[in-house]
Amino acid sequence: MQIKEELAKRILVIDGAMGTMIQRHKLTEADYRGARFKDWHADVKGNNDLLCITQPDIIIGIHKQYLAAGADIIETNTFSSTSIAMADYDMQSLAYELNVAAANCANEAIRLFRAENPSAPPKFVAGSIGPLNKTLSLSPDVNNPGYRAISFDEVVEAYYEQIKGLVDGGIDVILIETIFDTLNAKGAIFAVKKYFRETGKEELPVMISGTITDASGRTLSGQTLEAFYTSVMHIKPLSVGLNCALGAAEMRSHIEELSQIASCYTSAYPNAGLPNAMGEYDEAPHETAHFIEDWAKEGFVNIVGGCCGTTPDHIQHIAANVKNIQPRPLPVVESTL
Repeated sequence: MQIKEELAKRILVIDGAMGTMIQRHKLTEADYRGARFKDWHADVKGNNDLLCITQPDIIIGIHKQYLAAGADIIETNTFSSTSIAMADYDMQSLAYELNVAAANCANEAIRLFRAENPSAPPKFVAGSIGPLNKTLSLSPDVNNPGYRAISFDEVVEAYYEQIKGLVDGGIDVILIETIFDTLNAKGAIFAVKKYFRETGKEELPVMISGTITDASGRTLSGQTLEAFYTSVMHIKPLSVGLNCALGAAEMRSHIEELSQIASCYTSAYPNAGLPNAMGEYDEAPHETAHFIEDWAKEGFVNIVGGCCGTTPDHIQHIAANVKNIQPRPLPVVESTL
């Protein structure tokens, strides 16, 4: 509950892109494999989550850079650490271990940071739960709209295993993020509730972050922002917000709308602008920070940070720009029929 106390006092900063930072290391297939998987039968280059096991020092180092830049919340490197997503590398059996290892990396980074900065404010580990590479709302077969590549029960089972690994690894909050299909997110929410009900453990706060994919203001599966919020509010999340797909300039109107309808805290961590023709992000740290500072002054946000293309420099500028701005007060929402 300490994170709620901090949110009442100030705007919290979440870290930036893990993938962007990993790319800077220019890792080879051998680097991804490490000693343990040197004879693995499938290519694993690009499996960033695997690095929590094979190159933990790199992941811990990235976390530490974000902490030094001013991040209050760091995300575990587990965006794809489900048996469903790991099937791409035939590594389904590693799902639980990956989540434990990733949580350990994040906690170790905080321990090392604390040793050097004993007077720093509290830091929190958010267990990152990504959207899956299969969707429950859309058919992958254009000739068969009713077909689904996966069932709701299979989604719940995969997320349940991920949540178990993250909690066993010692996370502080669960983050269901980059939601393009709310039905997938509902599978994750159901898995969260099922896990804590069956284990009897104290429930962790849940942060939820959706993705508006274009100028229409809808998720990929067609929901408006208000419909998305209504679909997930029953879990009584710690926060609801938006991340990815859009840069801060394009995200502003959606964040403003969300701030007016959400009874919980709001979060926003946009990309560093929109990608260029080479798929890279050009928005400078001070530009991203300027947009987010504007949101903070308008009273739209409680948690801010960066997604694709953002670096510790972006986070440092964002943290500095919102440091002395009051967080969005929780509104008193009247229940009406």
